[in-house]
Amino acid sequence: MLTLEELGERICIIGPSSSGKSTLAKTLGQKLGYAVCHLDQLAHVPNTNWEVRDKALLKKDHHQFLIENNQWIIEGNYSFLMKDRFAKATYVIWLDFGVGGSITRYIKRSIKNADKRPGNLPGAKSQFSWALIRYIIFSAPKNRPKYRNLINESKVNLLYLASYKQLKNYYRFWGLKA
Repeated sequence: MLTLEELGERICIIGPSSSGKSTLAKTLGQKLGYAVCHLDQLAHVPNTNWEVRDKALLKKDHHQFLIENNQWIIEGNYSFLMKDRFAKATYVIWLDFGVGGSITRYIKRSIKNADKRPGNLPGAKSQFSWALIRYIIFSAPKNRPKYRNLINESKVNLLYLASYKQLKNYYRFWGLKA
């Protein structure tokens, strides 16, 4: 198992919706004292029903975060930004869990305390979307080869976790509380 020190000072966390990226980023950020960026918060307009911001603005804010912080954790996918992010990262943590678990966790978080969850959009008008359910089932699994290629091309170090059991083991090993 990798130690926190081995992960380095610039960590990316990727994976499907509702895999635990935001919670892991927040928890690691608190433990390590690193700045945390939740890409969904940059990609959407606050106080809306997850209205998408212009891609150029997202790219600008993403770049700004990268240059303003030496120690960071960035969670989220947005593959058009991955090359820049991976070029600066010391490690990528890929939470690559099954669709069924992601759907279950998404529905649970939509019902229970979703407005307080890490990575939530401030002032979001709604927590549930059939479009996101469709995305989790049909689109997200198709992104795996693209993500794998981007990681391989960048030559960034990878911690690949294929199950929640593996993630929970790392939480214990790193002394984190979810």
